[in-house]
Amino acid sequence: MISPPRSCCALLAALLLCGAPVARGHDLITAEAAERYLAQVQYRLDVLRSQQSVLQRAVAATQLGRTLDEIHDLLNRDLAAHGRIQGLPTEYLIRDLKAKGLPLDVSPALGHFPANVSWYREALRLSPDGPHAGEASFGWLKGDFYDSFDTDPLRPRQQSWAALQEQIGLGERTIKLQPAYPEIEEARFIVAVLYTRAARSAPDRRAREQYADRARASIEEFQSRYAESLRTAALPILLQALGPPSH
Repeated sequence: MISPPRSCCALLAALLLCGAPVARGHDLITAEAAERYLAQVQYRLDVLRSQQSVLQRAVAATQLGRTLDEIHDLLNRDLAAHGRIQGLPTEYLIRDLKAKGLPLDVSPALGHFPANVSWYREALRLSPDGPHAGEASFGWLKGDFYDSFDTDPLRPRQQSWAALQEQIGLGERTIKLQPAYPEIEEARFIVAVLYTRAARSAPDRRAREQYADRARASIEEFQSRYAESLRTAALPILLQALGPPSH
C-alpha cells in the first residue's frame, strides 16, 4: 500500500480540523464563563441523578458531553497557545468540576486534554434511538477519532482492529441516524478516513479490498455532496493512500 508524503499527511490533518474555531481572546474562559459552565454542568448532573424519564436523562447526558467538549476545546487552545493553563477563572473551573466528580487532566500520552466521550456513551446507553442520538453518536465518534492519532489521521496510535471496527460502526450509525445533522459533513469525512484506515490495516486481503471499495465509494459520494468543501482537497490524498483498485 502506498504511503502518502508527510506534507500530504499534514494537509489532511489540517483539513480534518478546518471546522475548528480560531482562538480569540474573547473565547478564553472568563469568570462569567466559568460560572455559566458550572451552572450548566450542575443542572445536567441534577437531571441525571433525578427520577425524570430515561429520555430526559439521556438528553441531559448529551448536553453535559457538549458542555465538557466546549470546555476541553478552550483548555486545549490555551495549552497550545501558552504551553500551560493560565488564569484564575480557568483554575477555579477545573477545581470545581473536579469537586463535582468531573476531573480534567492532561493525558501524558496525548499531550492535551482528551475528549470526554463517556457522557455520550451514557446517553446512548440510556436511550439509543432518541432525538439526541445523532448528536451523542457524533460526539463519541469525533472525540475518539481525533484522540486516536498524532499528526497523521491514516496512522492511528496503537488502534486495534476491533477498536477500528467500533469506530466505523459508530460513524455509519451517526450518518444513518441524522443525515441532516449540521456536522454530518465532518462525520462523512471521518468515515471515509476510517474506511481508508481499514483498507490499509485489515487482517486479510478480502477485507482490505472490501474496505478499499467502501472508501472509494464514500470519497466519491463526499465529492458529489460537498464539492465546495475545503475537505475535498484532501480526497486525492485518501485515494493515493488506497493505491490503484485491484479489480
